[in-house]
Amino acid sequence: MSTKYFKCTATAMLLLSLSAITPVIAAETPVSATGDFSLTVLHTNDTHANLASTAERAALVKKLKAEKPYNVLLDAGDVFSGTLYFNEFKGQADLAVMNYLEYDAMTFGNHEFDLGTSAEGHKALADFIKGAKFPFVGANTNFSADPLFDGLQSKTIEAKAEDGKIYNGIIKEVNGEKVGIFGLTTAETKDISSPEKVTFSNYIVEAKEAVTAFEKAGVNKIIALTHIGYNDSDNIDNDLLLAKNVPGIDIIVGGHTHVKLDEPHVVNKDTEPVVIVQANEYNKFLGQLDITFDEKGVIKDYSGVLHAVGGENAATDADAAKLIKPFSDTVKATMEKPTGATADVFLSGLRDLGGVRAGETNLGNLITDGMLAKAKEIDPSTVIAFQNGGGIRTSIPKGPITYGQAIGVLPFGNSLALIELSGAELKSVFEHSVKDYPKESGGFLHFAGMKLIFDGKAEAGKRVVSITIDGKEIESDKSYKVATNVFTAQGGDGYDMLKKAYEDGRVREPGFVDWESFAEHMKSIGTINSEIEGRISAKVPYSDVAYDSWSYQYVSDLYYRGVLKGSDATYGPKKEMTRAQAASWIVRALDLKAEGTAPFSDIENYAAETKAEIVAAYEHGLIKGVNGKFMPSQKVTRAQFALMLERAYENYTGTKYTAAAKAPYADFGNYDAEAVNSISMLHELGIATGANGKFMPGRSTSREHAAKIVSNFIYNVKQVKKAK
Repeated sequence: MSTKYFKCTATAMLLLSLSAITPVIAAETPVSATGDFSLTVLHTNDTHANLASTAERAALVKKLKAEKPYNVLLDAGDVFSGTLYFNEFKGQADLAVMNYLEYDAMTFGNHEFDLGTSAEGHKALADFIKGAKFPFVGANTNFSADPLFDGLQSKTIEAKAEDGKIYNGIIKEVNGEKVGIFGLTTAETKDISSPEKVTFSNYIVEAKEAVTAFEKAGVNKIIALTHIGYNDSDNIDNDLLLAKNVPGIDIIVGGHTHVKLDEPHVVNKDTEPVVIVQANEYNKFLGQLDITFDEKGVIKDYSGVLHAVGGENAATDADAAKLIKPFSDTVKATMEKPTGATADVFLSGLRDLGGVRAGETNLGNLITDGMLAKAKEIDPSTVIAFQNGGGIRTSIPKGPITYGQAIGVLPFGNSLALIELSGAELKSVFEHSVKDYPKESGGFLHFAGMKLIFDGKAEAGKRVVSITIDGKEIESDKSYKVATNVFTAQGGDGYDMLKKAYEDGRVREPGFVDWESFAEHMKSIGTINSEIEGRISAKVPYSDVAYDSWSYQYVSDLYYRGVLKGSDATYGPKKEMTRAQAASWIVRALDLKAEGTAPFSDIENYAAETKAEIVAAYEHGLIKGVNGKFMPSQKVTRAQFALMLERAYENYTGTKYTAAAKAPYADFGNYDAEAVNSISMLHELGIATGANGKFMPGRSTSREHAAKIVSNFIYNVKQVKKAK
């Protein structure tokens, strides 16, 4: 209330300091309505249909309710959207769990309105409300123009609230004391979801009116149950501004920004304090706020903790497990359902240089193409999208793509974020992305809508050579709208410049879980043939290899792996490879060492390093020679190159490669079984291909084609060895 003053005792400070370590689990002692009043607020937010840990969550809720009988259990919105539990059951699985746990109230998140443009409109939301065994609060939400909600909303503060109805606020009696609870939903919903006929009024105005109504009803303990974001855009709405601008609120139980407040945040500590809590996301935590008021409604003590849900040795509730099982069984079956898309190529989520944490991949391109498409639906002026490589967790093989595979690629359920950055900030983002190259980094970015050229040998922070959007260099003082996931937008992987933009209120969070957008994008394509397109180019010192050349990525890969050596200013992509060069490249690529000598009389005049590499190739079984000679200066044929690579595969992986089938080439002629198997290996692994049904095994190999073959080979054998 506007006349309340805060008394922060030593006990309160001690409890606050301990709250991040362990919850206070003391037995509850009943107090009279004329003395101190202790209340426990249990809270969830942004659960997004994550129900895998339902049995553990139920056991925890029951335990805390038993220990703290004077409690309320509240949800701050965004129950809808995020997993197959929602796709399949449109909120009914979540509702069954919430009814079982006996929630006291819920407010609406923006994602509750995601289905507004569907054929059935908000029927799923209306059914969710009608089936609830608890009321909903939404002081700034107006459903009156949508007939699906006829009879469900009363724009009042209600002391005798009915289950399955919507009110501005409710008065809940706990141990003889009146507790007021009102709800707020972000006005941003109209831009980031599909509310259609549902409208949202000013949150500050509605909050002040709700507080006034509670005070008139004799309520001096008031909870704002909000889905406006803890520190979201100041230009729209957030909990911090609500606390500063609306006297009389005691507690804000928030959602929307997925913030993990390990301990309560207090605003106006020395005047009219407001305690703010938020419990992260996805049912990872159950929040607990223990708060004590004196008889005038003045906060005396408080402590808060987030309890991890699940984990090893976590208690489970048998009835909850039984309740969720039919839903889980359906979800499990759906995981195996096809998305409607088919991969015609292997979509690489592999690691190592050239993998998702240190290079462009066709899967990274596909993901960011989908992210950019979704962002443009919300804001057509969005120009680029980027995804951290550490968030791409696996590959997709050729064939029909299931929902389970889409989730496996992006398993964290990150949601979309839209950011406005200057060109200078954008440059700093990509300096950070490539600072560790060629070492792997989870923060290495894949992107759509732009091209990046950088010098991986330059000093970190001074590596970006060029960033172009639509073929034009970005301008330092120009503003650009970009999309990424919330994890990266909030500064994950050390992106402090994005964290600052987030704190400055330049980030919008329209939601849309990444794997869902990814699956939707793949379905829209149908047959997927994503390629590496040269979006990311690490600079090489060769003047005769153009950035837009098809071989650039392979030459660059070998250069940063140390396979290409020397100080020549040219590479000679059209020159033919010699047998010595082929042996040297493979030895360098696999870091093979020589220990003795080779029985070749024709290598003595070669440089010591080259001679040692030929010896290593011989000792490791890559080459054999003829009549005591290696013929190092002869041009290496494509068949000879294939033989060296097959032998290198066996040496490096410890497994002899046996092709599943003979490659479909018509020009094998009289080549022996070993040569045919080696050529078939290159075909099966996608390392090298022929043309017009021929492999041309007797032809020489150009340096640009050799770069592609060796680069692809390295990537394949290293992944095979890692998998063992």
